[in-house]
Amino acid sequence: MSINDERDIEANLQIGPTDVGMVRLYITADGQEIPMDFSPDEAREIAEEIVAAADAAARVKPKSRR
Repeated sequence: MSINDERDIEANLQIGPTDVGMVRLYITADGQEIPMDFSPDEAREIAEEIVAAADAAARVKPKSRR
């Protein structure tokens, strides 16, 4: 599976601080739970990557789907 492969999976994403000073991304999908903890600096880097990807996606002209 690559970043451009589409899947029909419903998922839930929660983001918040933990009580030990980490930032947790908590993903649930198809009965699976995936908690991922990051330091505040790592979380900021991830946030910058998300913003950069959103900016790049906004510049893409959508292809028509068949």
